[in-house]
Amino acid sequence: MSTAKTDRPDFSSSSLPRHLARGAAGFGLLVGPLALVPVAGPVVLLLLPAGLLVLRGCPMCWAVGLVQTVSRGRLRKSCSDGSCRLTVDRRGPT
Repeated sequence: MSTAKTDRPDFSSSSLPRHLARGAAGFGLLVGPLALVPVAGPVVLLLLPAGLLVLRGCPMCWAVGLVQTVSRGRLRKSCSDGSCRLTVDRRGPT
């Protein structure tokens, strides 16, 4: 297994439960303040940047990270003779 770094961003987490917990916290910090504005006033909107920080930038970044976390160690790219193939390793990460 290659551990070479690429120039592509990596939004994955070390484990799926950790990534899902980050998503629950991040989306909660995005939706919660919007729902609480009528009750607590506009000051709760100050929590919105914290939600973006937890999601590492944006909800789409979190979704990309979810796909990366799930596929980490299972997808293999092999290139030969100018063509590349993506194969699935059913055994999981090694």
